[in-house]
This record gives sequence, C-alpha cells and structure tokens, in this order.
Amino acid sequence: MIEIESLKNIAVVAHVDHGKTTLIDCLLNASGAYGERDQVVERVMDSGELEKEKGITIRAKNCSIYWNDKKINLLDTPGHADFGGEVERSLMMVDSIVLLVDASEGPLPQTRFVLQKALERRLKIAVLINKIDRPDERIEEVKNETEDLLLDIIDVLGLDDYDLEIPFMYASAKDGWATKDPSVKTDNMNDLMDFLASDYFPAPKVAEGEGLQLLVCNLTYSTYLGAQVIGRIERGSVAKNQQVFKMGKDKKVQFKVTNLQTYEKLGQVEVEKVSAGEIVILAGLTEGDIGDTISSIEYPEALERIEVEPPTVSVFCSVNTSPIAGREGEYLTSRKLEEFLEESCKNNVALKYVTTDDAKVCQLKGRGELQLALIFEELRRKGFEFMLSRPEVLTKDVDGQLHEPFENLILDIPNDCTGAVTEKLSKRKGIMNSLVPMGETRSRMEFKIPSRGIIGYRSQFLTDTRGEGIFSSEFLGYEPFAGKITSRINGSIISDRAGKMTPYALFNLLSNGKFFVEPGETTYEGQVIGEHSKKNDTNVNAVREKHLAAMRTAGKDVNISLPPIAPKSIEWALDWIDDDEWVEITPESIRIRKKELGVHKRSVIRG
Repeated sequence: MIEIESLKNIAVVAHVDHGKTTLIDCLLNASGAYGERDQVVERVMDSGELEKEKGITIRAKNCSIYWNDKKINLLDTPGHADFGGEVERSLMMVDSIVLLVDASEGPLPQTRFVLQKALERRLKIAVLINKIDRPDERIEEVKNETEDLLLDIIDVLGLDDYDLEIPFMYASAKDGWATKDPSVKTDNMNDLMDFLASDYFPAPKVAEGEGLQLLVCNLTYSTYLGAQVIGRIERGSVAKNQQVFKMGKDKKVQFKVTNLQTYEKLGQVEVEKVSAGEIVILAGLTEGDIGDTISSIEYPEALERIEVEPPTVSVFCSVNTSPIAGREGEYLTSRKLEEFLEESCKNNVALKYVTTDDAKVCQLKGRGELQLALIFEELRRKGFEFMLSRPEVLTKDVDGQLHEPFENLILDIPNDCTGAVTEKLSKRKGIMNSLVPMGETRSRMEFKIPSRGIIGYRSQFLTDTRGEGIFSSEFLGYEPFAGKITSRINGSIISDRAGKMTPYALFNLLSNGKFFVEPGETTYEGQVIGEHSKKNDTNVNAVREKHLAAMRTAGKDVNISLPPIAPKSIEWALDWIDDDEWVEITPESIRIRKKELGVHKRSVIRG
C-alpha cells in the first residue's frame, strides 16, 4: 500500500491544442511505463474512437507514473471549453495542477477557466511553457501574460494570502524534452520528472475524522465487474468485501465492495485495501451517479456534491419520422433514445436531459455545439436513427428582463482577414474589445458576443480565414438580451418528390445554388438537398430523368460533371439548419429536412 507521503495527485490542464496529451505520452515513456514488448502509441490517453478522429481529448483520464520513489497519479483533462465539466470534476481528485501554455499563442480562454477553477480550490500551481521550439515563440511575453493572468484571477477571487511564488518550466513535448532554463535545450524529460516528484507538489490532503468518505467523480463499466465508480478517498480507508453506503441525492444504499483497484501506469491493479489520498476504482454497486458519496456504515456522512457551471445551449432530439426511417438504423424508439441520453447525463455532470410534452421529442442541454454534436455522433455509431433541431441558447428571466449567455471570443487570424471577420461578427452582435498584433503576419482579436452569435459561425470563420484562424471562447455570464440576430441568409433547395436523384436533374439545377447530395441517393418530399443562391426556399424535382426521345449528341450524358460534395458531419449540419428544419441522422447518412414535409403545407418564402 502506497504511503500518503509518497503519493501525489496532479492534473495536467491547458487550452485546447497546447500539448497536454503529448506531454503525458512523454512522461509515461520517460518513467518506464512501457515494457520492452509494449507498442508505444502516440496520444495514448486519447483512447476513444472519436478522440482519435477529432484529435482532441473529450473525457478526462487517469494514469500513474513512478519517479524517485514517488507515485504520481496524473489526470489528462480536455482543453476545449465545451468539456469544462470534465475539467471541473477532475480537479476534485487532485491537489496540484501543471498548467500548459503554448509558447506562441500564450494564455487563451480555457487557460483562464482552468486556472480560476484551480485557484478556487486553492490547488498548487506550476506552469509549463510548451512548444518553445516553435519559430514564432514568444517565451518571455507569454510568461509575462501568464503571470498577469494569475494576478488578475487572484485579485478577482480575493485570494490575498495565495503563494505567488509559482515556478515556470519549459518544454517541447513533441520532441520529448523539458528544461528549467529556456536557453538550455536538453534531450530528455528528467528536469520535469524531478520537479513533479519534488516537495513543491504536496501530498494529498486528508480530511479529519473517522470512517470512509469517497466522492464519486467518474463512472466506468467493466464487462466482468459491472458498474464501477472512480474517486479519491477523502477520509479513512476502504477494503475489498467491506460493507459501505452509497449516499445518493435522495437515499442511501448499502452494498459490498466486490473489487478495488488503483491506477498503475496505463492500467489498473487490484488491491485489498486503500487509504485516504489515493484515487480508486471501486465495484459492487449496481448503479451510481457522479457526485454521490461512498461512506462507511459507522459514519454515513455525505460530502458536498459536485456542482459545475450550468448548460448554456440546448437541442431538441426526436425519433426519426422521415418517410425512409428504419432503413439504415437498428434503434428507432423514443424509449431507447431516452435510455442513452439518461446514461450520457449520468457520465457527464455538464449535461442535462429534459422530457417534453411530445413523447417522441426530448431536450438535451450542454456547454456548447461541439459537446452536443459528439454525444449524438456516439449515438449514431451505436445504430440509432434520430433527428435534431437547431441548437438554441438557454435564456433567463432576471427581474422581468430577458437575459442570455455571453461569451468572450478570442481569435488568432491572418492580418488580411480582420475586415471579413469583424463584418461577420458585428452582424452577430459581437463588440470588439481589442485588436493586438501577433508578430508580423497575424493578429489577435477579442469580442464580447452573445452565445447564440457563435452558433453556426465556426465553419464561416474557417472559410474567411482560409483555414488558418484559431477560434476559442469562454463563458462570461448572463446579460440583457442583445436583440435579433439574422440566422442563415440563404434559403433551402428542397426536393418536391421521392425517388433516386439523377445526374441529369442535379446538373440542370446547378444554377439554383450549392448541393449537399450525390446522384443515386434516395430523396423524399421535404428533404433539403442544397443551399439556395437566394434568400427564399425553392422546391425542385431532383429525380427527373432525360426522356429517351430527347436524342442529342451521343454520349453527352456521360460527360455530366457535378461539383464535389464536402463530407457531411453533425457539427456542420447543426451549424447550417434553420429553425424550421431537422437534421436526420442514421448510422449511414446525415440529411437535412423540413419539419413540415409537404410542399403545400409550408410556406415557400422564408420569413
């Protein structure tokens, strides 16, 4: 059993793409976590299928390393603002954080978010400036910006007695080295490993009193052991086969601990007993929720439940009611849909699930479009067919006045793109707060903007910056409603009948606008197959075939050339649709359709 003096619990936190997961790879490798026959996998902590595809961390994950006779439990946390709930619950299990900051980009919105949450819990903080080998590095400027950010947050929180002696380290995690002095390049991670094992990072704090107390911070499932809970023991100890209480929101349930594990390098190891300070994986209960307390029978005292910042965006989810429903998916019922969403909310404290008056429709609330889109991408891959509405922000009534969420939007873009970006954001009620040069060719722009002004903007932003822009935001709070924002300007091209779309029909409709579909795909009345070049919707015949009597030049149809269609994703579809449309999602397809399918039952002209 590890002595508490030899144990450290440290989270690695940063803004997205500043190198957390790559750093964890380096630390695991440097500590000898891999055996001779183990295959070293890049970004090993991003083990989920979607994490590998997107190149981002979605779920916080644990591992451990050993160095200088110390065991260091490491938590790799998400960097995207939409997954802030994962960061918040992860900080409940640690006593210290290593904050990564990009040597060129410097502190960004999520940097402030994680720092503020860490300082609120009075965690020990160290800073690692990463990517110092970048040609556009600004090491001294970034260090000063980070120190200013620390002082600002400490001042806002009123932490006058907080120790301001915060050390800085420097690294290139991609190349596998770290150093105390940015002017001295090394060829290994030893300086950082020695630092992590040093007395600067405290041993776990243990609550006074008797009896077990463990706060459930994560849930997992094992094929052999069933449901498992993950958390740090705040007080006392727990042993295998011990009878304990699960203290839920409304009641307590007694159960026997059937299995007990701790983190060992990249895996887990079974143990007989664990004391306070250690992070454990515990089995034996049939069901648990994040925020529950596992307590001893003798002292059934619950800890304060985990509370995270509330959701700001919601989307309505419905069973698939299109004319071709059931052809591509396995699960079609509202009951199966509800079961999945309820389970998602149990595993993620930042999500909220709400039923509606319509039994076929439910509402899911979250932190942002990306978070919701990834939940539904996972749902799709499990064989479900369903439909989604356009995301909406969650408003509040404050003293009889409508308030809405606002964001601090920070953009790093090429200098020649500032005009286009400013024009687009001003139409979305964005107010520029600053414009600062970042080297000779790039600028950093900061806007205060309603959260609904960001919905649907990301793809337009990438177009306006030729894919070179960096887009990030942080939640500011609720402020008075900013007024109407015009949604998508262009109308829809809508199929007016069912059938298979033909090259001949689509080619002759190209003057109408841009299409989302390929020849040979099945369509139905009311399906949106493209974006109209004008403001109004238009209904078209996309299944029309060339009549045999219309004989012209031999082989002319063979030469029909249609523009390429970009890959469709749930994020793209949620960005594009309007309020009177659904995104129809199946395991094989993403389609857009009108809520009212019949041509004669809906208005052709957009309001």
